[in-house]
Amino acid sequence: MKKITVIGGDSRIKIASEILTGYGYQVSVPESPGDEDLAQSDVLLLPVPTTRDGETLFAPNIKKKIYLKDIARRTPDDTLILSCNYMFDGKNCIDYGKNDAYCLLNAVPTAEGAISLAIEKTPFTLWGSRVLVIGCGRVGRILASRLKALGCRVTVSARKASDFALISASGCYAAKTSEIKKHLNCDIIFNTVDVKVIEDEDFAACTANLIVDLSSKGGFDIAAAEKYGITATKAPGLPGKTAPQTAGEILARSVHEIITENI
Repeated sequence: MKKITVIGGDSRIKIASEILTGYGYQVSVPESPGDEDLAQSDVLLLPVPTTRDGETLFAPNIKKKIYLKDIARRTPDDTLILSCNYMFDGKNCIDYGKNDAYCLLNAVPTAEGAISLAIEKTPFTLWGSRVLVIGCGRVGRILASRLKALGCRVTVSARKASDFALISASGCYAAKTSEIKKHLNCDIIFNTVDVKVIEDEDFAACTANLIVDLSSKGGFDIAAAEKYGITATKAPGLPGKTAPQTAGEILARSVHEIITENI
């Protein structure tokens, strides 16, 4: 029986731990893991995201700070560390945040959470609204398809010709991300890219009632948008907030597949 030690995270990793126990793993969830917890584990499962500051573990329910360098120092070299959007150099580590299956499935609760947020923060229906989705990655594609199904007039920005073709084939309008300022005449904007694509001065011509930033680093300056009377919000970690059960199930399934393939 493989032993998994789970550290940090929010409600979704708690749910994932319960499901992994049902899969037949011996799962331990210590609040403050000791050397024995780490030494006797086959797998160390870290949260989504593993860190938000690059130094400490994302652990909102634990009062004591847990430093990543201490985890690396105390974890045996043969233990499989499963992290999200962070890599431990020189360790047996897999970043499940870059696992295609996990990212694609996790894009679904992210998209649904973004739509829920838009419904809550706008005084009009999504049906008939002009919506701009910046980025044609996993989240952007799934979000655009669901917005289209709700009756939105959807424009999706991309950089590659193949993405433009995919966008058009799905019944949405295609725009070049490099020319995004030409497409700010809309009601709602969802950003999914990690580089600044809307310059501060571009908001002067923006008609959006709401801008939601789903990226980790940010595609625009929230204060600059609000200066022009636009409601702007950053929405990280939506799956854990709006659909923790599904997010936990997706994480557990992905972890099980990774362990099966690598141990």
